[in-house]
Amino acid sequence: MRNLRIGDVLKEYGYINEAQVEAALAYQKTHQNVRMGGALVELGYITEQQVMEALAQCLSLKLADVSGIDVEIEAVEKIPRPLAEKYEMLAVQQAENVLTVLLNDPLNFYGIEDIKQLTGMQLEIQLCESAPLKNAIRYYYAEVEARNAAKIANKSFDNQEIEELDFQEEGDDETPVINLLNRLVKRAYSTNASDIHIEPFEDQTVVRMRIDGVIVDYVTLQKSLHSSLIARIKILGDMDIAERRIPQDGHFRQKIEGEYVNIRVSMIPTVFGEKAVLRLLSGNAKIDYPSTFGMHETDFHKMQAMLNSPNGIIYFTGPTGSGKTTTLYMILEELSKRSVNISTIEDPVEKNLAKVNQMQVNNQAGLTFEAGLRALLRQDPDIIMVGETRDVETASISVRAAITGHLVFSTLHTNNAASSVIRLEDMGLEPYLIASSVVGIIAQRLVRKLCPDCEEVAETTEDEKQMLGEHVKMVHKAKGCPLCNYTGYRGRMAIHEIIQIDKQVRKMIQNGASSEEIEEYAVANQGMRTLKECSLQLVQEGITTVEELRKIAYYS
Repeated sequence: MRNLRIGDVLKEYGYINEAQVEAALAYQKTHQNVRMGGALVELGYITEQQVMEALAQCLSLKLADVSGIDVEIEAVEKIPRPLAEKYEMLAVQQAENVLTVLLNDPLNFYGIEDIKQLTGMQLEIQLCESAPLKNAIRYYYAEVEARNAAKIANKSFDNQEIEELDFQEEGDDETPVINLLNRLVKRAYSTNASDIHIEPFEDQTVVRMRIDGVIVDYVTLQKSLHSSLIARIKILGDMDIAERRIPQDGHFRQKIEGEYVNIRVSMIPTVFGEKAVLRLLSGNAKIDYPSTFGMHETDFHKMQAMLNSPNGIIYFTGPTGSGKTTTLYMILEELSKRSVNISTIEDPVEKNLAKVNQMQVNNQAGLTFEAGLRALLRQDPDIIMVGETRDVETASISVRAAITGHLVFSTLHTNNAASSVIRLEDMGLEPYLIASSVVGIIAQRLVRKLCPDCEEVAETTEDEKQMLGEHVKMVHKAKGCPLCNYTGYRGRMAIHEIIQIDKQVRKMIQNGASSEEIEEYAVANQGMRTLKECSLQLVQEGITTVEELRKIAYYS
């Protein structure tokens, strides 16, 4: 078997011919780190699935799907991470003296023998495709490292009542608390978590993470460890370590896998100690349709028309965590390529943008949205972004800025696009000012996408048919697997409803039309798709579930 070559196996099974083997050998000469199977795949002669099937048949090995395996962390730990990455190999289960290992290249006899000698166990080899195997290695070793850091920190502080440690800014990464925090952040980054919650209770501290909008329990820490972990976070965030009675906010950056990740820190006092929330602000998350600001083509064209307006206000609406700021930043990055002066007033600045002048609210120093916006108007701006319209003063100044020749962006907290008009009126703005200043309103939500590795298809129930229509016979359901933290979902995508403020909508606003009337007009005459219609389409396409649709329909 050691003389077996992948090219010979694939030829034997009729997948390739001799000429293709010769071409792959030539390709390898200029791509030294590519193995024969990879070369054939990259040249398009064969698919990876065919390579795996041929090897599985020839070597009598099982072809495994990592998403369907209940991976044991104790087994993963048997192989050091550098070797797992080097040999593209993941230990998933162990029983007595047998270690089940997933790998992509069963002809790498040196690597297999190396792991066998290292572990002192017999190996049960199973084949797995490269991409899901690499993702699983990254995912599970981040889990191993974070949990090991927690164990070490817990052990270091076990049965001790420790005073605050005198951490230095550049501490030793092997210090248990520093290592623990680093691993928690790295773990959050590897799973695309948006927030880390460090919550003190009477007998323990609980660490939880928000992944795809849902809080997931992660690890439990010793109570005696809590104060030192909070102290480390405060030092990094440039906060007052001695102050424990009032809320504090801070910010720091950490380099993970070659990328600097901005981390915003919020600290509040609770009954059992200070609770910390660390929000990760990175470009790590994948965005569907990035070239169109995360929007579908029809919505993007409407957005483009608004951006070409010389002045006016464009409002982005939706609840907290609906991705409004992410969309706004994408738009500002695109606009910064023009010959324009862009200034922002934000609370807080979540991402630094090139060629954009960003100012952060500081209420204690008297720098409010209102004061900051007044100052910005004296800075000769072409485009202004106001992080949030919270009161009539901010709204009034934004209106005046729009009327006097500036393009203004801001956010509102409303359930849909049409109700934003009523919200502005409730703040105290006159209808004629709203009508003359607003260019468009974009409502946005984030919908969780089904995990592609574990989704199921089932017949629709009677209740689901009432929502989707009698013609929809099958729907996709969330199941749950290790790769999606057993939630059944992996990743989110944005949906939008957009109202353009044309002449008729202006008249309707001035005449006191209801939000329902404005929405009906936009649907009938502007081709607006409501949030409910957008999510309904995603359910029918098998991208999300009826449960996600219900969340949107509740607000629509």
